[in-house]
Amino acid sequence: MPIDNDRKATVFNSPIPSGLIFLIWLLIVMVWSGQSYPRKSYSEFIQQVESGQVVKATIDNQEIQYELKSAPVAKSKSTEAKNIFVTRRLAEDPELAQILRAHQVEYSVPAPSPLSGVWSILSWFIFPLLLLSLWSRFSGAERQGGMGILGMGKSKARTYTAGDTGVTFDDVAGVDEAKAELQEIVDFLKHADKYVNLGAKIPKGVLLVGPPGTGKTLLAKAIAGEAGVPFFSISGSEFIEMFVGVGAARVRGLFDQAKQQAPCIVFIDELDALGKSRSSANSPMGGNDEREQTLNQLLSEMDGFAANTGVILLSATNRPEVLDPALLRPGRFDRQIVVDRPDKSGRQAILVVHARNVKMSADVDLLKLAARTPGFAGADLANLVNEAALLAARHDREAVTMSDFEEAIERILTGLEKKSRVLNEMEKETVAYHEVGHAIVGSLMPGSGSIEKISIVPRGVAALGYTLQLPQEDRFLMVEDELRGQIAMLLGGRSAEELIMGKVSTGASDDIQKATDLADRYVTIYGMSKQLGPMAFDRSASQFLGGWGNPRRPLSPEVESEIDREVKHLIDNAHHIAGAILAHNQQLLKEVAQVLLEREILDGQKLHDYLGRVNVPPLLTTWLQTGEISILVPRGSANDPRTVEIGKIFNSQHLQENSQQ
Repeated sequence: MPIDNDRKATVFNSPIPSGLIFLIWLLIVMVWSGQSYPRKSYSEFIQQVESGQVVKATIDNQEIQYELKSAPVAKSKSTEAKNIFVTRRLAEDPELAQILRAHQVEYSVPAPSPLSGVWSILSWFIFPLLLLSLWSRFSGAERQGGMGILGMGKSKARTYTAGDTGVTFDDVAGVDEAKAELQEIVDFLKHADKYVNLGAKIPKGVLLVGPPGTGKTLLAKAIAGEAGVPFFSISGSEFIEMFVGVGAARVRGLFDQAKQQAPCIVFIDELDALGKSRSSANSPMGGNDEREQTLNQLLSEMDGFAANTGVILLSATNRPEVLDPALLRPGRFDRQIVVDRPDKSGRQAILVVHARNVKMSADVDLLKLAARTPGFAGADLANLVNEAALLAARHDREAVTMSDFEEAIERILTGLEKKSRVLNEMEKETVAYHEVGHAIVGSLMPGSGSIEKISIVPRGVAALGYTLQLPQEDRFLMVEDELRGQIAMLLGGRSAEELIMGKVSTGASDDIQKATDLADRYVTIYGMSKQLGPMAFDRSASQFLGGWGNPRRPLSPEVESEIDREVKHLIDNAHHIAGAILAHNQQLLKEVAQVLLEREILDGQKLHDYLGRVNVPPLLTTWLQTGEISILVPRGSANDPRTVEIGKIFNSQHLQENSQQ
């Protein structure tokens, strides 16, 4: 288990509790202050003396306490107390004694108390001692090797004792290549002499790169668990503070601790927060001073190691493209290990690891689950097993069944089922035709996988229905006809609404967004446009985080217009071919939609039987091969008959009106 460095530091607090010191100081102040009386000005005091109202006075070094004559009424303690006043004496007033004698005022000087000097000294020393005690409490961590005010320069790394991370390579699955690479690190930590005798040097830094959730941090902990050495873990963001120099001090403190416990492993997670490139397009002279100083200190520590000190630095990031080149050069992070999403066999192995402590029924097939979860990372699969177990517990089952896993997959992919969201008849009918349109078009597209389920039960934030399509195998490349087929399937829902309802709804907005993004990548990134050729017009996206919001390269207005025309041409053709498929299978579309309206969910063999009856329209093969619906006249010509042909296929007055326009 981790050692709490901050908790250990509290041992070095002041031996006297701060609360006790404060109470003593407060008591001294109260005793020293004594009883308080009303205060008068010095001139008013002199006036009262001259008018014969003062009976006696006690003169101190700084104050004069005097008593007035009492009124001729019954006296009480409260009344007498009200006749005593205090005034501040002047530093130099030689006539005061004469005035008091002249008006027969009894005056005296109090004898000094034997404890007054002690109380005075204590009152001056107790409060500084209190501040010192508080300072010691907050900055005691500095005595553990930290630097800076209140321990801000102290390393915040969590320390695990030798082999106490609780993780070994048996707990890591699906990344066999990365495990094999890291076995060398473990062997070096166990048998360092073998490498030293041969003159070999273990890599000073090992960088684990890969998408989120693939097990990079888990691998680092497994290395420490296997090697049985101390393990220091810290996030890259914990080095960066508001004050310049704190991050660099923390780097020094971390490596000083590591050298004292060598051999050991230092693990820095999310390295991109610390090691981002110092060059920036927006700032040619550099970026954040604190981050740069921290990075410079890290570079110095890594390159300044004595050979074979036994300190190995591991780091993990999912943004290797933003790291500083000096950090990746040989001698620092000179080995990069990719921890990618697992394949089918890897997913099965991960499911086996996470299902060890889960009571499962005999019908659970982990191989089938691995086939149904392409693209899932290790964290996703762990979440899948946990969701299935929670669903089984919710239904009071004694074991987790295959149906629980299938429901968990749908929850992860499409969101939580919204039983409270009730659709009216018109909305349900629109959603039913929309989803069946996706399924019919998708069943004819190459490389799209199999349609496993159609549902008009609302799920997630905005999904009123969904078509669940699962690939039959892991794919790493896609050809152009498969991309066109994906666009056509995305537009199948809208085409079904146009064909049956005669008008479109807002339900296709997400489909249109995805289709437009895919068509734009088809032209600007993949270089599949015949008009523009193999050119990349967009800057490359993040390798592991995805996203396509990168700025486009500087282009001329003519090229931008041609890109827009190519994207529109691709979407128009996909829209037209989706409409042609549905028009060719219109009767089947209505039949399946009616069954879906009655049952709300359609899956299994019954769904496959319906989709097996889909007929292929004559234009589909040509469109998949060439991307063109008609090649009778040049594309973009005024006599381009594409929309006219599609209008005939639809046999719809709505589409004929559009073609005439």
